[in-house]
Amino acid sequence: MAAVLLAWGANSYGQLGVGHKEDVLIPQSLKDVSCKCEDIKSITGGGGHSAVITGAGELFVCGHNKEGQLGLNHTEDVLRFTLCTALSGFHVKEVACGWDFTIILVGTGVVLSCGSNAFGQLGIPQISGPCLTPQKIESLKEKVVDIAAGLRHALAATESGLVLQWGTGMASRAKRANQGKTLPLFLSAKEPCEVTGLEDVKVKRVTASSYHSVSLTDEGHLYVWGSNKHGQLVSEEIFLVEPKKIETQFFSHEKIGAVWSGWTHLVAQTETGKVFTWGRADYGQLGRPTVVPDRQEASTASEQHLELLCNVPISVPCLNGASQIACGSEHNLAVVACIFRSCVCRRNKELLKTTG
Repeated sequence: MAAVLLAWGANSYGQLGVGHKEDVLIPQSLKDVSCKCEDIKSITGGGGHSAVITGAGELFVCGHNKEGQLGLNHTEDVLRFTLCTALSGFHVKEVACGWDFTIILVGTGVVLSCGSNAFGQLGIPQISGPCLTPQKIESLKEKVVDIAAGLRHALAATESGLVLQWGTGMASRAKRANQGKTLPLFLSAKEPCEVTGLEDVKVKRVTASSYHSVSLTDEGHLYVWGSNKHGQLVSEEIFLVEPKKIETQFFSHEKIGAVWSGWTHLVAQTETGKVFTWGRADYGQLGRPTVVPDRQEASTASEQHLELLCNVPISVPCLNGASQIACGSEHNLAVVACIFRSCVCRRNKELLKTTG
């Protein structure tokens, strides 16, 4: 089946791979892609760069490269998707793009990183300046099964179920919210450090945002930590220094099968296919109208009342059964296979488009 790679949105650094640096308002197909579109296994983006993994395990990158985050051994921005030849011989399994760095998981369970290390986000303390080619994170001794990148921190889940975090991007907020208190080491570690508070569970997936982290256990439970400024951690505390379990009652007592994180909101799907959203809602990123229990209009309801409705997971029926979900900074994409249905929650409005 023929396939086309489309790109749109901000393009200040060439991160769309269309050959120029002008923003693209309508999805545009990429005509000069080095790899066949039907061979693309996954796509992801960071602060100003993008990455594509093919079924053969090759990594193609484009966009902002001032800190060497593309791993191409130079610092020039790249306007079209280009093969990362430094990874020849590796089968790339997953890639996570932070603000100005990239974390790469290869098939052997080894993790590599490149880009800025100003906050220790590469997990390699001995690197002081920008890292222009992917380097192995030697201190990760155990096989890694999943990775994630936040604004200036990163995560890895190991085969045995441990979670490790590195990068100091969350540390300043943690200190402000917990003045005078001793903070866990993993919040200020510049190389992989075990996340305490998860000793009794086995984690299989991790995800991250600008200032918070999330893990999903084998038993289908979510644990969250970090900034709770927008209620995305379902807690009354402004910053959780250690993982806290989100009770299953918020998900109709069903097990979680997958989780995604935007900059300040979260999306989770249960094993039966139900999709829940919560967190910041300023741009419609929760994909659901804000309606208070007494049926007041949102405009007349108190600000505090509306905030409480956003701070707990609530089901979004139009997304139930989604086969693919992705979170951007403040937006989401989903593919719902009824016959064919796509549901997109975009800035300033909720858009539901049904075809078939």
